[in-house]
Amino acid sequence: MGANTKALKNRIRSVGSTMHLTHAMGLVASSKMRRANERMGNGRQYAASFSRVMDLLTACPECVRSPYMQRRDGSRVRLIVIAGDRGLAGGYNANVFRLTDSLEKDTVIPIGKRACERYHGDFFSSEHFSGAQATAMARKLCEEYIRGDFDRLGIVSSRYVSMMSQEACVRWLLPLAPTERKESVAAVFEPDEQTILNSTVPDYLAGVIMSCIRESFACEVAARRMAMDSAGKNAQAMIDSLQLQYNRARQGAITQEITEIVAGSGD
Repeated sequence: MGANTKALKNRIRSVGSTMHLTHAMGLVASSKMRRANERMGNGRQYAASFSRVMDLLTACPECVRSPYMQRRDGSRVRLIVIAGDRGLAGGYNANVFRLTDSLEKDTVIPIGKRACERYHGDFFSSEHFSGAQATAMARKLCEEYIRGDFDRLGIVSSRYVSMMSQEACVRWLLPLAPTERKESVAAVFEPDEQTILNSTVPDYLAGVIMSCIRESFACEVAARRMAMDSAGKNAQAMIDSLQLQYNRARQGAITQEITEIVAGSGD
């Protein structure tokens, strides 16, 4: 009986340590949420503004001849996959990997430590990825696309729905899809639409990459916050159950000792 109470006490202490850890990680995630959501909002606005300009350009008949809008017969697909630098974020990383594995692809460019470990690429931090890195990556991708190293480019990331919900999604970047012009727009492009489009695509890709990374990081922080809250509640429930077992075992041990003492005195 004494061994049983000791084991229960050790387990209560172990679960308590785990609960303190999950609480600390939840606090860290909470402290990053405001900044992450602010950066996500800025990234969304920038990408949306840039997309409107790209819609104007891709709707121009002259831009159909751009190499970025030419449909190719090949099926070589390159994916940019954005995951987290850390685990303990619920299904955040697993959902991204599940979607990536379901897609046909030839090469993967991972961003985030977990993605780099899974797909064996150069390390890029999803939390500290900079605009300069996005620009360099976008320019290299454009050069390789023009050279014919791949035929299609997509990006797998997480979309922030709410604090409770984040979804893995894929967005196809190259080749550019033509946009139907629904209304006339008084816009004049100099020197011409195709030249502007070709020079704008690398900056557009860099903006989309940064926007997706910032949104994915906001999803990671939110998912970790919810996961740590859930883990903390489960740990507390386990401690309560173990404490009840401990109290019963201790009460049983005391009752047994009293019974032995009474039986001994009767002799």
